[in-house]
Amino acid sequence: MRGNYRLDEVAGMYYNIPCVRFRQGKKTIVSINLHEDYYDFQIVLGRVEREKFEVVKHEFPLEIQELYDREPTRHDGKWLLIRVADLKTLEAVKKLILIKKKPNRKPFSKENALYGKCGHRCDLCVHYTGISEEFRQMLIPHLNAVYGVSFWDMRCTGCDTVNCHCYQDGGQLCEPLKCIQEKQLDTCFSCASYPCKQATVGYRQLEHKSITADDVTWAILPYVPNQYEQP
Repeated sequence: MRGNYRLDEVAGMYYNIPCVRFRQGKKTIVSINLHEDYYDFQIVLGRVEREKFEVVKHEFPLEIQELYDREPTRHDGKWLLIRVADLKTLEAVKKLILIKKKPNRKPFSKENALYGKCGHRCDLCVHYTGISEEFRQMLIPHLNAVYGVSFWDMRCTGCDTVNCHCYQDGGQLCEPLKCIQEKQLDTCFSCASYPCKQATVGYRQLEHKSITADDVTWAILPYVPNQYEQP
């Protein structure tokens, strides 16, 4: 969702269950109920969306077809509440979201991209010395919204450079650099397991909190490899 869609995430409650609604303006594209060990996805299909779904209905798992047939058509459409417990159901939900809305996130160009060895975009990082102070001050409120209010005054000249943060910090390598050193690789890109949790330390799992589409753009996606880049 975050890599393909530019949507605000609004924390709320579905009865007594915490949920996050992905919205464009006041329109909810999908709502996700946050259970302890699984997610429920709720999608409302309006008239036009039902017409699109019914054309390809046969392509969906039988459980989704039966759910659609079983649910009444309300004034605003059919409310589909789908428990996602396996990859097949997740793929079906992705197709439903595509019926609801086409991806709308515009990618960043790779033209001036500068990558750390873990795949992070150094040129979009608050700590990088190569960005302007104006850009840095723009980033900080978004970082605070996602990770909590903090000091962002550490500076780094780029991964594995003389003034890289790792070398400034007494030569203590960050976890991704420790990992590639142990595996005797030059970068995380060379690893068969890439991308992994080690290489995406900026990634945040879905939480019961409200953040904006711009918060996702500037505080999450630069640290999640290959999320929204064009050639």
